[in-house]
Amino acid sequence: MTYNTEINNLPSKVNLSDCGTPTYKDRLKRWAIVRLFPNQQPVIVARFRKRSDADGHLQFLQQQIPDGQFLVMFD
Repeated sequence: MTYNTEINNLPSKVNLSDCGTPTYKDRLKRWAIVRLFPNQQPVIVARFRKRSDADGHLQFLQQQIPDGQFLVMFD
């Protein structure tokens, strides 16, 4: 089960280009789910400490938003 709270705050998404120096919180959660948009920059929608948590949430997102393109990456 994931314990991520950032997915509930979707309006406050962080663009990859805006990520300067990562905060302490971001350094703890190195696995990120990125949503890919055509003709736009990718957006980080959630962060996790474990890859397995990120993969599980990725499956959930793909079920809820079937047309969305998501990617799990190590930041």
